[in-house]
Amino acid sequence: MKLLFDQHISHKILKFIPNQFSASSTVKKEGLLNATDREIWDFARRNGYSIVTNDSDFNDLNLLYGFLPKIIWIRTGNLPTKNLANLLIANAEKIINQALN
Repeated sequence: MKLLFDQHISHKILKFIPNQFSASSTVKKEGLLNATDREIWDFARRNGYSIVTNDSDFNDLNLLYGFLPKIIWIRTGNLPTKNLANLLIANAEKIINQALN
């Protein structure tokens, strides 16, 4: 499962996520820090990523342009990076199952 973490999520999250998400990346790592949401969305779509974000804008793009890439919209407010990783780990099975559908 390939997750692409939006710029508002620390790039350090990659060291906390499990093997199920080992192909994941961040907008920083992909050179997309100053990219628009649409550019990030297009990149994720072309490269098979699901976007992890705190921002509703990506959900809006899916409504406008279709439902790939999948969006994981974190609505818990700001969490420390380790806590966000733990949230993803606790829900890994649901995340993977939704990505397959």
